[in-house]
Amino acid sequence: MKYQIMESFAGFDDFLVYLAIASLLLTIFVAIYVRITPYREIGLIREGNMAAAFSLSGALIGMVIPLSNAVEYSVNPVDMAIWGFIALAIQLIIFVIARVALPHIAQDIPAGKQASGFFLGAISIAGGILNAACMTY
Repeated sequence: MKYQIMESFAGFDDFLVYLAIASLLLTIFVAIYVRITPYREIGLIREGNMAAAFSLSGALIGMVIPLSNAVEYSVNPVDMAIWGFIALAIQLIIFVIARVALPHIAQDIPAGKQASGFFLGAISIAGGILNAACMTY
């Protein structure tokens, strides 16, 4: 029994390394994302703005999906970090494309127009799913 328990923890150090890298990449993503949005997303969420909550939540989910694939399919932590940065770049590009395609979104989200926030969140999630699917090498 003791051997089985110790055997279960054999990969715990790898788990911690991958978790740390993934957490760092997610933190970097959020830090960049909230700076490139033309509105104060966190402040708007604190004020109860659901459009901002939908938008940022979708961006987070859209980033975590391919990031989890990077963890699952990578061959080592460096490989995982490289693919994690690729996922991060793709998610930021998705926001830029959405903003160019729907320029009113920059005003709609601070105004609390939930449909715009939901749509931006959905675009981020869809992009994340596609991004993740492309990482199944």
